[in-house]
Amino acid sequence: MIAARSYLFVPGNRPDRFEKACNAGADAVIVDLEDAVLPEHKAGARETVAGWLSPGRSVYVRINGPDTEWFQDDVTAVLRPGVAGIVFPKAESRDHLALLAGRLPRQVPILPLVESARGIWNVMEIATWPGVQRLVFGSDDFRLDANVIGDGEELLYARSRVVLASRIAGLPPPVDGVTTDIDDENILAEHVNRARRLGFGGKLCIHPRQVDPINRGFLPTAHEISWARGVVAAADASGEGAIRLDGKLVDRPVVERARKLLEFVAS
Repeated sequence: MIAARSYLFVPGNRPDRFEKACNAGADAVIVDLEDAVLPEHKAGARETVAGWLSPGRSVYVRINGPDTEWFQDDVTAVLRPGVAGIVFPKAESRDHLALLAGRLPRQVPILPLVESARGIWNVMEIATWPGVQRLVFGSDDFRLDANVIGDGEELLYARSRVVLASRIAGLPPPVDGVTTDIDDENILAEHVNRARRLGFGGKLCIHPRQVDPINRGFLPTAHEISWARGVVAAADASGEGAIRLDGKLVDRPVVERARKLLEFVAS
């Protein structure tokens, strides 16, 4: 299966937007009980979401973290048919994941949000926890926690740790954080391109208009497909371990990358 490219947030206290989010074309929808809901509205949002969940709608739910007063009730309320998985915020260690797992009557897919300095430091133990489906990088919260100002090269180390931990743990490529500039398509395109080049396979989004650019951005371009076809054709025709193509040396890893790209397109 191709991992989801777009994860669209919808506030848990806005039931008028639930169906719209599900019909926005995102690969996955996250109903949010955490950051999008003010403290005084959390209990009502939880009740609303629990009543709306249905086997006919497969959505993720972001609960509140284990250090909050809403954590236990959130876990109990959302374990219903229709929940594809739990987005677990502020994941920092195996102990955090154990707190969640100990309250689950059955194994439910977990998407840990790695969004703190401690979480990035312990990302390998988070990635290898049983039941973890995929890692998600919470870039905004990480910047706040680590006192990082920029969102570019300033986060390269953190993003790369998430990508490498996912690969070593045998998980799908991770999900990058949100782009808050919802009206600037160029910035979103830059962020998607950066995420894909670094090894991410998807991205969180906070507005339906971000869905299509994200979905398209994580697909190979026409130029990349053409390049891959040329490499594979030349390699198959040559039968050699390394060939020369368009003035460049093409060896086995390059050929294998081209084959994987074409397999992805075919799927």
